[in-house]
Amino acid sequence: MARKILPVLALMLGTLFLYLGNGLYGLLLPVRGSAEGYSNEILGFLGTSWAIGFVLGCFFSPKLVMRIGHVRAFSSFIAVIAIIALLNGLAVNPYVWVGLRAITGFCTAGTSMIIESWLNERATNESRGAIFSFYIASTLFGAVGGQMILPFADVHTPVLFMICGILYCLAMLPTTMSNAASPQPLSSVKLDLPNLYKNSPVSCIGILLIGTANGAYGTLSAVFGARVGLSDVTIASMLSITIFAGALAQFPAGRLSDRIDRRFVMAGLSLLCLVAALLLLLLQPHGATLLIPMVALYGAAANTLYPIAVAHANDFAESGDFVKVSGGLLLLYGIGTIIGPTLGGPVMTALGPYALFAVTAFAHGLIVIYAILRSRVRAAPSQDEKENFSTSHAPLSTLTVTPQSAELDPRADRADTQAETALRAAS
Repeated sequence: MARKILPVLALMLGTLFLYLGNGLYGLLLPVRGSAEGYSNEILGFLGTSWAIGFVLGCFFSPKLVMRIGHVRAFSSFIAVIAIIALLNGLAVNPYVWVGLRAITGFCTAGTSMIIESWLNERATNESRGAIFSFYIASTLFGAVGGQMILPFADVHTPVLFMICGILYCLAMLPTTMSNAASPQPLSSVKLDLPNLYKNSPVSCIGILLIGTANGAYGTLSAVFGARVGLSDVTIASMLSITIFAGALAQFPAGRLSDRIDRRFVMAGLSLLCLVAALLLLLLQPHGATLLIPMVALYGAAANTLYPIAVAHANDFAESGDFVKVSGGLLLLYGIGTIIGPTLGGPVMTALGPYALFAVTAFAHGLIVIYAILRSRVRAAPSQDEKENFSTSHAPLSTLTVTPQSAELDPRADRADTQAETALRAAS
């Protein structure tokens, strides 16, 4: 294991610092914005703006990387993110924050694509699974660790923004000091919605709705916590437990989806999300004792939906299309995360902070209905036709995963091998 990770250890260290900064920065903005009295709509637009920037970055940042090279582009992207984090602490203005957040999203897409391409270049067939798992672990622990920094300083001061800047600067050092060769040029993303929908309607509609629910929750859950009077520690714990519960539920949910129709698994998990959201909406818990278990249930179900939807799409895709399908679905997820916060802010203003869960409940309810309806229209693939979800490490459903991560996923190698085998058999 150590021999497989050692060639990319410096890059993994940089990734850890990057996601420490992302975790803290992404939580700090809505909490500080709530303390400043920003409206729910403005705070929702922070997430919308970031998601728009991220999606645009997936399309356009590869061109910049090809012009100036990976190392310089990576350092430039992180430098811009660090500068913007510091500017947020200096210019406490809601409209400035919304504009700057779009630039951060664009640069985050660039940094993530460079990291994932670099890892993919250094990975071999034997080390790909270990590298992919270590990468996902670095992003997971980095994001959670960054969130847990929040209670250690006063959110009303620029200190936490300065800490974000320091973490981002630390993220630059391992790659700029490394003598490793740069990877091949990034490839631009091509999104073919008609073919994606024809391949798997449930995956396309489902991932759009998953992105809507996760985008609303991911952006506005900290706002919800601040509005109902939760402490900074409880808010950070609430977001962290959502991620950890989702990580723990990946394997059992994946194994279940290998055994039965994935659409039924998607419907069941969405039903759990719906129940958890309705309980939060109806009971309106104010203390961590009741709130945290409900949020953990929600996170366990919500964060397993995305990889199962991707696996379902690949059950019906042609051999060798894993990267193409996954890349397109990631961008559909990104579109959903644009819709979620835009819708969630006004709903919270009109109906109160707990109405955030009405938005997520509505999205997951639609998934339940659509998945069941489609199961009556199209037969499930046989066990032999299914790809084996449980033997792969699926990424958590977060928008910081780019289409380049699909190339790093061990399932991409298996899809390529299957395609080559089919081609040889045909000839």
